[in-house]
Amino acid sequence: MDMAKLIESLERFGNLLPAVVQGVSIEDARWRPPNGAWSVLEVVCHLADEEVADFRARLESTLRAPDEPWKANDPEAWAVERRYNEQDLKDVLARFTAERRQSVGWLRTLAEPDFSRTYQHPKFGPIQAGDIMVSWAAHDMLHLRQIAKRLFQMAQRDGQGFSSAYAGEWKA
Repeated sequence: MDMAKLIESLERFGNLLPAVVQGVSIEDARWRPPNGAWSVLEVVCHLADEEVADFRARLESTLRAPDEPWKANDPEAWAVERRYNEQDLKDVLARFTAERRQSVGWLRTLAEPDFSRTYQHPKFGPIQAGDIMVSWAAHDMLHLRQIAKRLFQMAQRDGQGFSSAYAGEWKA
């Protein structure tokens, strides 16, 4: 595993996310497609909460004490309970970027972490610290794709009555 590259990826995404959603109106940030999938704002709220309560906390726990149970985590419930779609996009972005900077800083302080340390997850089975690290960077990209899809859908919505086919085919 190339930890330096994964940390760079996490840092890059911390800088990229605000640029991707910059200028999106609050109405558009809260817009959900007809299938009810998360809005851009809900995705950003999810990323901010996952930064603190999932990836950083669980990686730290697995490296420090892999036999200790992880705190419960229910992202779908959080979206409703924490009223993600009613939050302020700028505030949530600021929280995410501050937490991401803290995560990257913390990761850079780790001296020869043992990424083979393993947590026994009751649902997924054994999860190594390295699995969490790789998943953290991959999770960013999954949600970047989700945000890009939402922005694509908004372009189609706003161009109603016309086709977006000339742009190319959406395959994600």
